[in-house]
Amino acid sequence: MISEYLKQHTAAYHDAAEKLFSSEKIFNKTFTLDDYKKIIRTNYLMLLNSEEKINEHLSEEWAGKIDLGKRKKLPLIEKDMESLSLNVQEQAGDPLTFENEHEALGALYVIEGSTLGGNVIAKQLSRTEDFDGVTFHFFGCYQENTGPMWKNFKEELDSGVEEKDYDKVLSGARKLYAFLLNAD
Repeated sequence: MISEYLKQHTAAYHDAAEKLFSSEKIFNKTFTLDDYKKIIRTNYLMLLNSEEKINEHLSEEWAGKIDLGKRKKLPLIEKDMESLSLNVQEQAGDPLTFENEHEALGALYVIEGSTLGGNVIAKQLSRTEDFDGVTFHFFGCYQENTGPMWKNFKEELDSGVEEKDYDKVLSGARKLYAFLLNAD
């Protein structure tokens, strides 16, 4: 199954992202508002430079199967950027490209997977005094539907991607992780 293949082959990227964003501080309650601003700004840059490109590469069939319209996150993170008084910007340059639909699916796998972690982050930080009044539009995007949205995406990916295309999907996931890890 492609989802397991991606999980195994992107584990080092996932671990690097957790380290970059000081994830361990979230659970020991030492995560600061500045830490949060960093994670939001970096994810904003990732979405700003990838979301539209991903959507352009996905066929109507894929868009329908995964309910792509409900998965758009850039407007949500822009609300978080504004509420944190961080500058929203125009898309700069063209550093991130996807060659085909499979790479776009791999990139979307990273974004959708981060939504699972984001939901946990939002719940944990909302219980932390320093985060009273902070909105979690991006990290709380699916609310109670986070599990079902992830499950739907994973099932469609697993049933719709042939083994011969696994490396193409992995390429897109690696591209997005590399961008995310170097976006600052």
